[in-house]
Amino acid sequence: MSANVTNSKAARKDRSMELQKQMIASNFDALAVAHEQGKKVSSTFVPGNLNELMMCFDFVRNFPEVNALQAAMRKKTGGYIMDAERSGHSEDVCTYVKADLGMMSKGNIGPTGRPLPTPDLLLLSYTGCFTFMKWFELVRDEYDCETAMLHVPYQGDGNITKNMVDYVVAQIKNNVIPVCERVSGVKFDIDRLRENLKESRKAEDDLVWVLQAAKNRPSPIDSYFGGIYYCGPIFSAFRGSEAASRYYGILREEIEARVAEGKGPVTPDGDMMEEKFRLVVEGPPNWTNFRDFWKMFYDEGAVVVASTYTKVGGTYDFDGFRHDPDRPLEALAEYCLGCYTNRSLPMRTKMVETYMNEYEADGFLVNSIKSCNSFAAGELLMMREIEERTGKPAAFIETDLVDPRYFSAANVKNRLESYFQMLSQKRTRAAA
Repeated sequence: MSANVTNSKAARKDRSMELQKQMIASNFDALAVAHEQGKKVSSTFVPGNLNELMMCFDFVRNFPEVNALQAAMRKKTGGYIMDAERSGHSEDVCTYVKADLGMMSKGNIGPTGRPLPTPDLLLLSYTGCFTFMKWFELVRDEYDCETAMLHVPYQGDGNITKNMVDYVVAQIKNNVIPVCERVSGVKFDIDRLRENLKESRKAEDDLVWVLQAAKNRPSPIDSYFGGIYYCGPIFSAFRGSEAASRYYGILREEIEARVAEGKGPVTPDGDMMEEKFRLVVEGPPNWTNFRDFWKMFYDEGAVVVASTYTKVGGTYDFDGFRHDPDRPLEALAEYCLGCYTNRSLPMRTKMVETYMNEYEADGFLVNSIKSCNSFAAGELLMMREIEERTGKPAAFIETDLVDPRYFSAANVKNRLESYFQMLSQKRTRAAA
């Protein structure tokens, strides 16, 4: 998950945003030449990924969701999705899947303009999204490559038990590691994994500081739109690397400076001058119109102080999880088990309620994604429950991940403007 915003007017970016863009591009460059350099390629998903482990086998790591959203930023996914539907995929199928399959049918060209390689290994870490399983079945049929399955128990009752952890660890030991050794030709070194986890912990500490900086007034960050930049490296191919630790150190220094200067977030049009509304947002963003979507918020002085989407690759700021180098395999298991998409609706609702209170939000907004059942199921119930628990007004809009047919700018803008007007009126009445 990485943002690479393009528009006719150059978007304003901080140093950390530019660095993030360079890091993500470097991984696509590495993928493009991996097989020429004799390296093996793994393909896996963002939630519950085992990046630190895959680094131990020198895999170059590929993430299909990141490929799809990057294609959406470049306005490519509309055609890819239509190609996938013409080949028989339903309109109701996750548009990430259709964008990925459509891109494959057109030469699988990545955002740097170079083809992405055929994976040598598909590693499926199942974390609450059934679509992932079907997606990789289709990709496996296309590429006829090795597949490793890591089944992660769903947190139905809200607890991670020892049996769950032991179950996942056993799969890592007996299934995932042997397959990785065979495909890569590299022997597993648990000390190397421990070193990677130490780097993860450093990055996670700095990321949490940055996310929690949104408790300040004004918030120095936007935790939804800006947060997507911040989470890109740690949720994909860089967590566990020295590059990620450096990046999050730089990011933290930037945000510390913004707090000290009393500044709001950086937007594509420059510094946000006035913070009028503080929001918590549920659901992924729309990638095909990312900058226009963001502008609808900052033009109204609305800043997102916490979001659930920036937890799909880890809930470090909510439950305090950190990768523990002293318990390496157990830490990997607990990470997979704790991802946002692997949590029940009551757990997600409690998370939102906590954010609403701790970040002193004025309201709660659901951006429901038409083709994503993993997020959309139960969101209306969550919205009503949050209104009842916090007394703060909630609102509902609907877009899609990467299908431009389901982003109606006028409709979304009208709904947001009405919601912000309601928040303003509520504040005026409360002050009277």
